[in-house]
Amino acid sequence: FLHLYPGEEACAYGVLEAARPGHDYVITSYRDHVHAIKCGVPPKEIMAELFAKETGVCKGLGGSMHIFGTEQRFMGGYALVGGPFPLAAGIAKGIKMKGGDEISICFLGDAANNQGVFHESLNMAKVWDLPTLYVCENNLYGIGTRIDRSTAVIDQYKRVSGYDIPSAQVDGQDIDAVYAAAKIAVDHVRSGKGPYFLELMTYRYRGHSMSDSNAYRAKEEERMWGKRDPIIILRDRLVEAGEITLDDYSAMDTEVLEEIENDVIKFAEESPEPSAELLHKYVLAENDPWVNGGAK
Repeated sequence: FLHLYPGEEACAYGVLEAARPGHDYVITSYRDHVHAIKCGVPPKEIMAELFAKETGVCKGLGGSMHIFGTEQRFMGGYALVGGPFPLAAGIAKGIKMKGGDEISICFLGDAANNQGVFHESLNMAKVWDLPTLYVCENNLYGIGTRIDRSTAVIDQYKRVSGYDIPSAQVDGQDIDAVYAAAKIAVDHVRSGKGPYFLELMTYRYRGHSMSDSNAYRAKEEERMWGKRDPIIILRDRLVEAGEITLDDYSAMDTEVLEEIENDVIKFAEESPEPSAELLHKYVLAENDPWVNGGAK
């Protein structure tokens, strides 16, 4: 499976710009590529993982939905819907026990909020006042099901009021608005006031995954959201402010595309396939006392 992120870029980038990537812990679901890049995971290694090559972040064994970056404290993308919720709470619990100033940032989709573990995790996070920031990227769809057909409360930020967790809803297509709201949320969590829930209203421009033809969405809805591309919104704002010109933007766009094609993709294509020895590695933690003779 390959789940792409066009249309939602301002969400991951705006939030993590307000945090401290590499210091704070970040965890997300299967649509994880941009989050990993913003956390500092090398694009070459991410692409190699997509190509199932041994130079990938998981040595080609994880694939698109399981990007990971230990050094960057990017704790992974997860294929299980709702899977990151308890893990984010556990990370935050560890931070609090050690007295650190890091925070745990958990990105989630709107459909994942219907999982029971969502409510269990938020309840624990509030009871223990864990340093956790929950970021809901509400792109209105759970695969092909629109949110109003599956969820009683459409505004996701209202759902956490039952746990007395402060929350906010923001335009996820406006990176400046995302950053401003995320700064408030991050400061709240880092100051020891407990969890915070941030809902970002956004839209994915592609299907749920590459196998999704997107036939279930109204064309007028797609056109409306297509006019609110977060990258174009930022570009026009910078041009209007005199920070860049349209030629500058075109040059940057060309430079990035050339780097991806001539450097990142080339690295992945030329990297070796996983060796046969890897079939028997990383199955058990060989030095884990729980595996070998019980905990000491």
